[in-house]
Order: sequence, then C-alpha cells, then structure tokens
Amino acid sequence: MYEFDWSSIPGALPFLWDGMKISLEITLTAVVIGIVWGTLLAMMRLSSLKPLALFAAGYVNLFRAVPLVMVLLWFFLIVPKFIEQLFGLPPGTDLRLTSAMIGFALFESAYYSEIIRAGIQSVPKGQMAACSALGMTYGQAMRLVILPQAFRNMVPLLLTQAIILFQDTSLVYVSALADFFGAAYKVGDRDGRLVELLLFAGAVYFVICFAASTVVKRLQKKFHPA
Repeated sequence: MYEFDWSSIPGALPFLWDGMKISLEITLTAVVIGIVWGTLLAMMRLSSLKPLALFAAGYVNLFRAVPLVMVLLWFFLIVPKFIEQLFGLPPGTDLRLTSAMIGFALFESAYYSEIIRAGIQSVPKGQMAACSALGMTYGQAMRLVILPQAFRNMVPLLLTQAIILFQDTSLVYVSALADFFGAAYKVGDRDGRLVELLLFAGAVYFVICFAASTVVKRLQKKFHPA
C-alpha cells in the first residue's frame, strides 16, 4: 500500500509561490490584453465594413479551432526568435514567459471577443438609435453608452473565462516554464513524491477556483437578480 509523505511540501512552498506568481502574472496579462483586443475584434465583427468583419471572424474561428497547447508551442518556437531579431537580443535569451503571455493573450482574446460581441448585441438597438439622434458618432456611442451597458451584463462571463484561463496556465509546461503546476511537478519528481505534490497542487487550484466561482455567482445575482 502506498504511504503518503507530505514532508516535502513545507520546504517547497517558496518555490511553489514563485510558480504561482508566474501563473497569476500570465493570467492577469492575458485577461487585460484579451479583453482589450477582444473588444476591438467584437466591434470589427459587428462592423459594416466587410474587410474588418472578415478579418475578425477569421481570427476568432482560427484560434477557437486550434488547441491551446498547440498555440503555445507555436509561440514558444516563433516569438523568441522574432523578439531577438527585433530588439537585437543575444541568442538564447529566456523569453519563455513573454512567449506564454503573448500566446495566452491572443488565444483568449478570441473567446473574449465572442463574449463581448454577445454583450454588445444584448443592449437594445434603440440605444444606438438614440445616440444617433443626439448627434453622437459611432465611436462615441460605443464608448459612452453601449460598451458600459454591455460590460455590466458581461462581468460574470468575463470572470468565468478568467478562471478557465487560470486553470489553463498549467499548459505552459510545454515550454518548461515553472508555473505553479510545473513547480509542483519538479519538486515532486525531485523528491520522489510526485503523487503528494500533484495532489497538493490540485487542492490549491480547487480552492482558488472554487472561491473565485463563488464570487462570480454572487456578482451574477447582483447584476441579474431573479
């Protein structure tokens, strides 16, 4: 019978915390860039200009049809070389974190785009007509009237997607980046206690995501009372 030994965990906490900071950094960066770029993509898809609508639709469909782990591999192989040439960095510069952030941000923006597009479409069309009657341009109407209402409706969904993103950060193992999951795996493999460290990592992910999901449910009741 397997005997559990949790003695490796206390000494590994600083290393695990460093990994958690990487996971949170990737999550925060991808959420901010994803929402900003996703908003622009959503507006392009709703645009009457065909080239913009086609570009946005193609972008969203491409990233939603490709596995995230494959996207991360693409960016892990391509982005470092591109940045080295662009900024004249010496070969071998560690750009794994930068590559992961860019990969996650561009991938998640496709999902945020669809959430934001649905949020914009949930605002009554009469709002845009009223803005036009007041002499507002399309950009002013979107910025001052439509988007504030849409984002209020979208807050729970945006936060839910952020929770999913945090869970997905464990996929950066493909670039050997020591995020929280990667750090737990390395410690467990080093100490011969892989089962214990992975169980501990799973428990931490569960606590964080469950707590965040509870907050999202409360916000959903606040913004959309029954």
